[in-house]
Amino acid sequence: MYRTCLKKSRLSPTFFLSDSSPDFTAFQSSRLGVYTQVAFVSNLKVVWRKDLYLDNAIEKDKQWRLCARVVKEVLNEPGQVIPVRYLEKRRERLRLPIKVKTFLKRNPGLFDIYLDRIKPKTEAVPFICVGHRLHRFLEEEKRIREENEPLLVAKLCKLLMMSKDKVVSADKLVHVKRDFGFPDDFLCNLVPKYPNYFRLVGCPGEGKSFLELVSWEADFAKSVIELRAEEECLLTGIRVRPSFNVNLPPGFFLKKEMREWVRDWMELPYVSPYTDVSHLDQALPEMEKRSVGVFHELLSLSILRRVAVPILGKFNEEYRFSNAFVNTFTRHSGIFYVSLKGGIKTAMLREAYDKDELIDKDPLLAIKEKFVEMLAEGHQEQLEQQRLMKEQLQKEMKQAAMTNVETGQVPAGASFATVESPASIQHM
Repeated sequence: MYRTCLKKSRLSPTFFLSDSSPDFTAFQSSRLGVYTQVAFVSNLKVVWRKDLYLDNAIEKDKQWRLCARVVKEVLNEPGQVIPVRYLEKRRERLRLPIKVKTFLKRNPGLFDIYLDRIKPKTEAVPFICVGHRLHRFLEEEKRIREENEPLLVAKLCKLLMMSKDKVVSADKLVHVKRDFGFPDDFLCNLVPKYPNYFRLVGCPGEGKSFLELVSWEADFAKSVIELRAEEECLLTGIRVRPSFNVNLPPGFFLKKEMREWVRDWMELPYVSPYTDVSHLDQALPEMEKRSVGVFHELLSLSILRRVAVPILGKFNEEYRFSNAFVNTFTRHSGIFYVSLKGGIKTAMLREAYDKDELIDKDPLLAIKEKFVEMLAEGHQEQLEQQRLMKEQLQKEMKQAAMTNVETGQVPAGASFATVESPASIQHM
């Protein structure tokens, strides 16, 4: 049973209970047969604590995300080509902190540069198009998506099955396609291939299109929590109750009252995110358990096991989130973490990470890893070119010094260092 403290003197700075809240209600105890005041979970506030490892997991992805934004911009252009100066004008929107020419030099192989005219009878200007290395990656990305098409279908079904009416705005799904690994054209190419699962209503892009679930697939109606309990049961032969993994970070401390609340909350039955809860009141503790289950499942379905909080907020109507749903992540700090990196709140699943590394990787994560490998190849190629140029320069300067000694322009005892140009080497 939930516990509460009605005396203000016992309130701690880590959370707040209020009997004036609309969520402060009463229920009948089956053990005592009396009505007892209970503070529901939405009244609890937990202090946010920074997690350096999980913050670093986001920071590590900063460079490849920047490159991915530029690549996407070029691929969306007609013919997948664009004048360099046009791309330069979009730097602020792309959040590109360096000039485009500098970016191209630092990431060789992504694009090829050539001269062409924007209009007839005008001077030729630099254009960029898909380079050999990027072209190879795009082919690899297509292959990975085709191999994992059943996974994409299952993810899309699950997103619809968790929703209130088994219907989700198509435009909202387009907005989160990269978080869950859906290809850019999934509404045009993937959805029509599975009419037994999906029905697209309206025209995407107009704000009034929806994706409906045609048939319920029982095999998809099991959450990660439930599947984990089933696997453990098979391994041990003991029936295991589905439950969340709670892992508070080092140094995180909960007051006694909060620890008691967490213990009692964990004792509540697990409510699957695929269970119909339309008959339950939003203020009931079971709905909080269900909301945590939905967030856990959504983050588990995402490729990086994390999603920006504003993006999750777009689905508050479909998944029946409360207006203060962000507090759910901080109340359950042993299950979730909210990072503030990059100036945006990002909800992360703690159990999915070992320090700053993902543990159980999504098969579609291979696309990101291939992209990172491609960037690393370009950087390695650039370093090798710089090394060869430096060696060639040193060789030429040494030969010049020897020639000068032979002609008597430099004293025979002078060293190579006296004629080498440090500024030139440093510039390289």
